[in-house]
Amino acid sequence: MSFLPEKVKRVVFKLGTGVLTSGVGQLDNARIAGIGREIADLRARGVEVVVVSSGAVGLGMGRLGLKQRPKALSSVQKCAAVGQSILIETWQRALEPYGLNVAQLLLTREDVQGRSRHVAIKTLLNEIIADGIIPVINENDSVSAQEIKFGDNDVLSALTAILTRSDLLVILSTAPGLIDMKGTGKIIPVVEKITPEIEAMAGGTQSATAVGGMITKIHAAQIATRAGCGVFIASGEDPSVVGALFSGRAVGTFFVPNKIPMDSRRRWIAYFNRTDGGVRVDAGAEKALRTGAASLLAKGVTQVDGRFAAKDVIAVRNAQGAIIARGIARFADADAQKIVGKSSDEIKKLFPKLRHTDVIHHDSLTLL
Repeated sequence: MSFLPEKVKRVVFKLGTGVLTSGVGQLDNARIAGIGREIADLRARGVEVVVVSSGAVGLGMGRLGLKQRPKALSSVQKCAAVGQSILIETWQRALEPYGLNVAQLLLTREDVQGRSRHVAIKTLLNEIIADGIIPVINENDSVSAQEIKFGDNDVLSALTAILTRSDLLVILSTAPGLIDMKGTGKIIPVVEKITPEIEAMAGGTQSATAVGGMITKIHAAQIATRAGCGVFIASGEDPSVVGALFSGRAVGTFFVPNKIPMDSRRRWIAYFNRTDGGVRVDAGAEKALRTGAASLLAKGVTQVDGRFAAKDVIAVRNAQGAIIARGIARFADADAQKIVGKSSDEIKKLFPKLRHTDVIHHDSLTLL
C-alpha cells in the first residue's frame, strides 16, 4: 500500500451495480448492510464519507422485469426513474441503524459545468458533510441526454472526489483491481503513472446492467490523480475490504496521486466542462505551454476547431491532435480564425480597442 490511511480525512466510495446486486434488479442486502457498517466505522474514526452509487437503472430493470439493459435512451430513463427511489431507500436503511442520515444528489454534467452552479453544489456538499450527513450521489439518468451525461459513474466519482477535495477515491466493483492479463496474471498493487501500457490492460464490461468496466476506471483514476486525489480499485464483494483498506491490508490497485494538486478554478477548467471547440498549436507553442508559465499566443496557433464563444472553455491540441490543455478563450471562434499565426502588433491592428492579445491567459489555462 502506497498511501498512509491515517492521512485520509475525506474519502469517496464509488459502488457499481454489480456490488449492490446479486442479479438483475436483486439487491444483495447482506453486502449492502456490511458496507453500511464499514462506512459507520469510518465515520466513528473521524473520516468523512461521500458515496457515489450506481444501481438505479439496474433496480428499475428488476422492478420492470427486464433482463437486458435497454438500448433506447427513453427506456433507460424510465428504468432510472423507477429504480432511484429504491436505491436511496436502500442506502438510508443501511446507514440508519448507526444514526446516520443520507442526502440524495442527482447530477448531470450541466449542473457542474457552469461556474456559479459548480460553486453552489460544492458549497452544498461541504455543508452536508460538515453536518455528518452521508451524500449519496448518482447521475440523474432519468433526465440525462447525451450532451449532458458524465458518461458513467466512474467518471462521476472522480469528479465528485475533485469537487469535494477528497484525499482518496475508492472504486468498488466486481473487479479485484487492475490485473496484468498479458504478463503475470496478477493484480498490480501500485500504479505510479498511467501509461499506454497500463491503459492497454483495461477491458470493458460484460454486465447486463452496467456500463464501462476497467477502461472507465482507469479514466477516472487519470482524472482524480491529476488533481491530487489517490485512487484505489478493489472488489466490493467482501464489505470488509473497506476496513482492510484503512488498516493497510486490502488487496487491489492503488493509483498514486499527483504531488502538486491543482487549485479549484483550474480543476473546474480541466474537468467539469464539455469542450466542443478548440485550437491547434505548433511544437513551439506546445513547448512553451508545458513550461507551466506561458499564455497561449496566436503566433503559435495553427488551426481553430469547432464553434465557441469568448469565455468558453476550449481544448488546446498539439500538432498530433492530442489534447494537452484546456482554457478559457479570450476570442470567439470567428475572431480566433482571423488571428491564427499573427503577432500581437498584427492583432492590435485588426482589433484596435483590444486590451489583451493572448488567446488564453496563463491564469485561465490548465495543462493536462
